[in-house]
Amino acid sequence: MNFHTRKWVKPEDLNAHGTLFGGSLLRWIDEEAAIYAIVQLENPRCVTKYISEINFMSSAKQGDIIELGMKATHFGKSSLTITCEVRKKLTHETILKIDKIVFVSLDENGKPAPHGKTQIEYVSDRLADRNESEE
Repeated sequence: MNFHTRKWVKPEDLNAHGTLFGGSLLRWIDEEAAIYAIVQLENPRCVTKYISEINFMSSAKQGDIIELGMKATHFGKSSLTITCEVRKKLTHETILKIDKIVFVSLDENGKPAPHGKTQIEYVSDRLADRNESEE
């Protein structure tokens, strides 16, 4: 699992108990997962279709730095399934896990469209392939 995004828990992210508000965390996860899907499928028109059970395992407090991890687990014809883990950066204590977040690749008309992807690709590999073909 790759942990790319880090967030600093600030006062505006807290609930009435002084811990990280779940809604703020879910907004961050949905945004990060969308970016991950867009990059993997090379299509800016990807939408969230499904989020499985959300397992809150611990919490974060003001001042904590958390990191969001994403990994593609299944490529469908027009979909991509991602797993997610959120943890504290300094201790690696898990805050949350989501087994399945499903995104669908859309065409210009907003209809599901085949993406042709079958495995995880990294932007650095794509850039290297493009640079080699230009030489």
